[in-house]
Amino acid sequence: MSAVDAHAATTTRTGHRLIAGTRSLEVNGRAAKVFRLADEAGRPGLVLVPGERFQVELANQTADHTIIHWHGQIPPWTQDGFPWPQTPPLAPATTRTYDYVPIPGTYWMHSHQGLQEQSLMTAPLIVRDAAELREDRQEIVLMLHDFSFTGSDELLAGLTGQTPSAIHAMARTSENAAAPSLAQMPSENTKGMMQGMQGMGNMMSGHMGAMSKDNGMGSMGSMTMDLNDIDYDAFLANDRTLRDPEIVQIERSGRVRLRIINGASSSQFWIDLGALAGHVVAVDGHPVHPVAGRRFPLAIAQRLDILVDLPSTGAFPILARLEGTRRRTGIVLATPGAPVARIEETGLDKMQPIDNSLETRLTARAPLSPRKPDLVHRIVLSGDMKPYSWSLNGENWPHITPLMLQKGQRVEIEMVNHSMMAHPMHLHGHAFQVIAVNGR
Repeated sequence: MSAVDAHAATTTRTGHRLIAGTRSLEVNGRAAKVFRLADEAGRPGLVLVPGERFQVELANQTADHTIIHWHGQIPPWTQDGFPWPQTPPLAPATTRTYDYVPIPGTYWMHSHQGLQEQSLMTAPLIVRDAAELREDRQEIVLMLHDFSFTGSDELLAGLTGQTPSAIHAMARTSENAAAPSLAQMPSENTKGMMQGMQGMGNMMSGHMGAMSKDNGMGSMGSMTMDLNDIDYDAFLANDRTLRDPEIVQIERSGRVRLRIINGASSSQFWIDLGALAGHVVAVDGHPVHPVAGRRFPLAIAQRLDILVDLPSTGAFPILARLEGTRRRTGIVLATPGAPVARIEETGLDKMQPIDNSLETRLTARAPLSPRKPDLVHRIVLSGDMKPYSWSLNGENWPHITPLMLQKGQRVEIEMVNHSMMAHPMHLHGHAFQVIAVNGR
């Protein structure tokens, strides 16, 4: 998938065509049918040059309805890719067009229909910035996935105790539910909605098997925290495992920008640079003051831009190590002629759960202007492993009470996690700034 950067620099035509389809993927010697999001040449995702508009025609060539969310971008709400009643999923053999001014940085795209994301209906979305190009660094996109030969409905059924057919029906019903219609809200200037990663309802409001620990949203004391609910068959780095990793050719003493995207549905990782030292310079597409290190936590759906300067020659693994386990995946950066040693999929030491060690060190390069909030909302995350049901402020999607806002307001949201699981949270349609973790 690092081929993404190879075709981007010459992309000058107006408009792009993305195809939502299916493909065959070989994972550790076994074939699987998965989804794909690719251009007409089969290259995954989309790369925009500096100053280019997001002008895209999306064609659904699958046999199912789908809808694609441009994760982290802020398009008009009708182009955001969430299945509101006013913006229904795209039917098979139909197309939909999008046109907006994108935000530069490392982003990604994924389905918001049913459980398609678990079956790899995902791809990178890279919006290049002129200043980054002047750095004269080789860009490498590294996209991570968790993978199972078991169907998504069956995976979730194993967590909920329901049958796969019931899960499939629930997903269809939840996505198509008229969860409070925007037409029922006072006006365009007063709408605002906080959503979890999936917005999929009673038992799917978070990603399947999201990891669990005290993640800075509230201490659970002596309660047992849940971690890695699904035993995946493989973890993929650019669609490959460490049995046959992607080897990216790097110039001697090369200068690299790693764009790392956690597209996994249920897995969080530590990014391990091994012998290399790096500097995180952007998180979720937004520039931050450099944070130095060799190992960085990466939550579900999170993106890191890491600058790395290589020594003269050698082969350098970039590993994603699954929290709470010894399992890992990754790619290898190698200078011409450098020998590449075999890397086992299981490491020697067990990784700790990811934490806020990076989050607490981040400082935005372009922070929000200082201002007292006009409105404060407290959102309490709660739920149970059985029947695998999760809620915000005691309400399950789609039976929720919208958080109503006024255009131009400064809004502070305090999230408190009272569940036994860590939940990746995502705010559609807005940029935000973390101002405190556990009150500090």
